[in-house]
Amino acid sequence: MSHAARRASELALDETTVTALRAALKTTADEIVQAIIDEVPSYANALSGRMGATIRRAVRTALGHYLDLASGNATGGDGDDAAYELGRGEVRDGRSMDALLSAYRVGARVAWRCLAAGAVPAGLPAAEVAKFAELTFAYIDELSAASAAGHADELAARGRAHERHLEHLARDLLAGASPDVLLASGQRARWQPPVSLTAVLLPAAQARPAYRTLDPNTLVLDDLPDDTGVLLVPDADRSRLLRQLTDRAAVVGPARPWIRASASYARAVRARVLSPDIRDTEDHLPDLVLSADADALADLRARALAPLRTLPAATARRLEETLRAWLLHQGRRDEVAAALFVHPQTVRYRMSQLRELFPDLASPHRVLELTLAVGLRGR
Repeated sequence: MSHAARRASELALDETTVTALRAALKTTADEIVQAIIDEVPSYANALSGRMGATIRRAVRTALGHYLDLASGNATGGDGDDAAYELGRGEVRDGRSMDALLSAYRVGARVAWRCLAAGAVPAGLPAAEVAKFAELTFAYIDELSAASAAGHADELAARGRAHERHLEHLARDLLAGASPDVLLASGQRARWQPPVSLTAVLLPAAQARPAYRTLDPNTLVLDDLPDDTGVLLVPDADRSRLLRQLTDRAAVVGPARPWIRASASYARAVRARVLSPDIRDTEDHLPDLVLSADADALADLRARALAPLRTLPAATARRLEETLRAWLLHQGRRDEVAAALFVHPQTVRYRMSQLRELFPDLASPHRVLELTLAVGLRGR
């Protein structure tokens, strides 16, 4: 038995009092609604027109159920169900639970004033008036609790639906869906598109904790293959983002227009495959370029470095290292020697060997080809 039902069982209302109170229900309901309009700003414009008529009927119904309860002809269940649905409806109408609780408090005060004004002249004894007051406020407390439960459940349901829409949007972005599809997904998720998105790859277990430290409009997925999570960070300050991720095993892709977030994600994925030590893909652009087509790079190396294949392996390796240093240091012998930890005369000797193997070493095209061929291997 509910608290209100227990209070009702202790109350003795005669038929004369109940009849008098029922006669005043419409007037009482109107006064309650008007007081709520006057005292609770959130309802200032919500109780007019068709909506106002609906709410007035609901208030009269609640008052009627209350009198049924007070006269021993009902339980609290029906009123609780209606109050629960009212709480859910308030979420759909965009009002907070605080506003509804304020309305309940105003309604309780006005209801008690009106009901007492009808009960006392009808001859309700003073002792019963006190019990009547306790029942009134116990009933309102139960309605408030039921509405709060409905409000919370509706918020939770909407939150889960919203989260599903955001996850669907993130998957569409990673898949490189068309702009029309992305715009529709964003609208369903009530997500305001930023100028850019930056993809961050990290272990799935770190995705949600990292997400909580970033822009609240960040999109997050933590169920990708290989136990991987991804964050899509809007309009990121790159330096700040990298600092925020310092203690996490994260790979940060480039910023891209939001509808091209898949490009940022793809680069982060390639960087992670290239090396587990990469954190900022912007610091490894040469490696990423040279590794973009592994077969093409292998073919280029085989063709460009073919003259070295005629030499013993150790000699070929030393000459390739020297060639790489010579290309990267633009032929400055002392710098090449320092990079290789050898004497400049050793560099001179090795370069004479290389010029014999590569007669066109001064050709710009040959320099470009050799730079690409040896650029990644020595990194």
